[in-house]
Amino acid sequence: MNQMPKVQIYHNPACGTSRNTLALIRNAGIEPEVIEYLLTPPSKDQLVNMIRDAGLTVREVLRKNVDPYTELNLDDAGWSDEKLLDTMLQHPILINRPLVVTEFGTRLCRPSEVVLDILRLPQLKAFAKEDGEIIVDEQGNRVK
Repeated sequence: MNQMPKVQIYHNPACGTSRNTLALIRNAGIEPEVIEYLLTPPSKDQLVNMIRDAGLTVREVLRKNVDPYTELNLDDAGWSDEKLLDTMLQHPILINRPLVVTEFGTRLCRPSEVVLDILRLPQLKAFAKEDGEIIVDEQGNRVK
């Protein structure tokens, strides 16, 4: 019997991209561990590992269009990665989302279809984003 792949999504249900990503995971027949990171932020080690595993920099995972970014002047180049990480954990809204972790890799899924790169199971049916953009056709193939 095949074991269901372990998938974690650091999710914000108020975010359309995050909802689309979660729906794509479920469209592959996978029920992921859903972590609402605004309520349950990752540990510093978890965040560092996700950023590293995704091949990103701390700044690439830092959300810029939220109040704490401006209020704390986080665009100042003087902020060290260490200090940015601590600030992201104090203000989880600064962590860009959704971050998805699978045995095949970690991705910041922006756009949401990036998740397909780290899911090894096929899409079960056609899929369109909330805005109507078709991502997967009726045969379960990714639309480019």
